[in-house]
Amino acid sequence: MSQLLPVVGPDSPEAATSIITIQKVKLKDQHLTCEFTEQRTDDAPPRAFALTCAEQVHADLTHALSRLVPHLCLLAEQLTETSDFWPDESEELPALFEPFTVTGFSMGRHQSGVTLIGQRELTGGRVLNLTSPYQSFDDEHGSYPYTGLLETTLATALAEVEAALRGKCTDYRQLDLFEEPTTTTPVQYVSTLTRA
Repeated sequence: MSQLLPVVGPDSPEAATSIITIQKVKLKDQHLTCEFTEQRTDDAPPRAFALTCAEQVHADLTHALSRLVPHLCLLAEQLTETSDFWPDESEELPALFEPFTVTGFSMGRHQSGVTLIGQRELTGGRVLNLTSPYQSFDDEHGSYPYTGLLETTLATALAEVEAALRGKCTDYRQLDLFEEPTTTTPVQYVSTLTRA
């Protein structure tokens, strides 16, 4: 019988050495839902998991997903490419991407491709759900000219998802309901009586 570890999760001594393969990612209300496999070693059999994180995701993960928005727009034929279509890594997305969000993705077998999942907010406030066609990273026909950029951008998102699974999340602190002010500054009273 194997010995049970005293700590389970991101602080476990074995957690840092495990191999995580992400299959499906969904972000809703700043909470991550993920399907993945984990192997303790290279030769160990993979164990499948479906996990919804109770903590809110770190801003780095939402930023990494936002970088997939231009790819979703092109693959789902929502927008055509313009001169300011591709922002730098540090820049915010151009205004034309404002109604679009990437809410998740589904990886192909052996992570050889991806299907992006997202939304477009319509003018009436309703939401149009978008799913891109599957895009293989080994596309011999070259139907999507930005496959290399998509693969690189997705690698960053996968790294952030794995970091979230290992415990990277938003620092959250509940404020006291009746918090006392920390400084005691005297308040001056100024009369505002009207004179007739």
